[in-house]
Amino acid sequence: MTSDIRNYSLVTGAYWGFTLTDGALRMLVLLHFYRLGYSPTQIALLFLLYEFCGVVTNLIGGWIGSHLGLKVTLFVGLALQIVALGALALLNPAWPITFSVAYVMLLQALSGIAKDLTKMSSKSAIKVLVPGDQDNILFKWVALLTGSKNALKGAGFFLGGLLLSTVGFRPALLLMAAGLAFVLLATVLALPGNIGMAKKKTKFSAILSKSRDINLLSAARLFLFGSRDIWFVVGLPVFLSVTLGWNNTQVGAFMALWVIGYGGVQVLAPRILKRFLKGGTPQGGTASGGAFALSVLTAVIALGIWFELSPWLTVVTGLTLFGMVFAINSSVHSYLILAYSETDNTTLNVGFYYMANAAGRLIGTLFSGLMFQAGGLVGCLWLSAGFLVIASGLSLNLPRGSNRVGIQRA
Repeated sequence: MTSDIRNYSLVTGAYWGFTLTDGALRMLVLLHFYRLGYSPTQIALLFLLYEFCGVVTNLIGGWIGSHLGLKVTLFVGLALQIVALGALALLNPAWPITFSVAYVMLLQALSGIAKDLTKMSSKSAIKVLVPGDQDNILFKWVALLTGSKNALKGAGFFLGGLLLSTVGFRPALLLMAAGLAFVLLATVLALPGNIGMAKKKTKFSAILSKSRDINLLSAARLFLFGSRDIWFVVGLPVFLSVTLGWNNTQVGAFMALWVIGYGGVQVLAPRILKRFLKGGTPQGGTASGGAFALSVLTAVIALGIWFELSPWLTVVTGLTLFGMVFAINSSVHSYLILAYSETDNTTLNVGFYYMANAAGRLIGTLFSGLMFQAGGLVGCLWLSAGFLVIASGLSLNLPRGSNRVGIQRA
């Protein structure tokens, strides 16, 4: 058990280091290119390959991890992020816009592969390291990793805005690459090599899950995260910058505080839900109820902006409440995918599940630019509410009993 906790700490630490640079990179790219005069749709395009490569990476990454071990996929993810950061620092403002967009899209694609290899490796490792019959401990460890990751991502948003305002675009990227290289070296030297390697090798065709429960949960995850990114990726930062007149550091700070608070709520999710679940663990109804509550809240925020109420009351306060409810629902999802998986198939199932997550982010990113340009933040929020209604409906079909299964129904 001591070695399991040590390995959990090593994996979590590596994931933290990666997440910090990932959040900072997103804010650097978004604010830097917006200040250069790129439209919201052009900025969304910069992130499209990032999200698309996440879909592909999660789909095949789980299979690779089950064969080679999670240590290999974790290290490759960290190394690819270092390469992406270093190459992005070579970007020249004198290049034509078309070439610059293509160049950044390709490097964002590399970063997307890196992110999802690292995330899949870290979250799959929890199932391997936690005893199979301890559901409450599993929920707590999942919540701790997911919540702390999002808090660090929020810190990364702030770091990105701060570095852009102080040292500039290129030095910021080089500093982050150097820091992540240190994390990679430390992890290579300390982490054992057989974590997550399946005892029984599975065929490549098994990457597409055959479990009804996992398919439904993955579909709900797609619409849940699509709903968030529809307003979060482009709409909200540009709204804060243009409509409210905030500078780079202020935008980065608000985005950071939102995600840090979101992560903090995720860490506390087991305690928050304990009272409502009477000591039990989350089930399908928990996920469905959370998504429906989010859809109502999103519609209320959209109406507040439409009727020109105070932006602080509607956008800042409203989206803070959204983040709290979304954090709990996301933690429930992250627990359920592990609870529905047998230990030997965890990496494959988590990869498939996060493939759906990445697909939702891809769709949300695309719509974020298009909807903001067509209908402003209000348009983004109404579409987000529609996505959440679909997520709630899908979750209604998930198991509501106390058994942990995704394997009982094929």
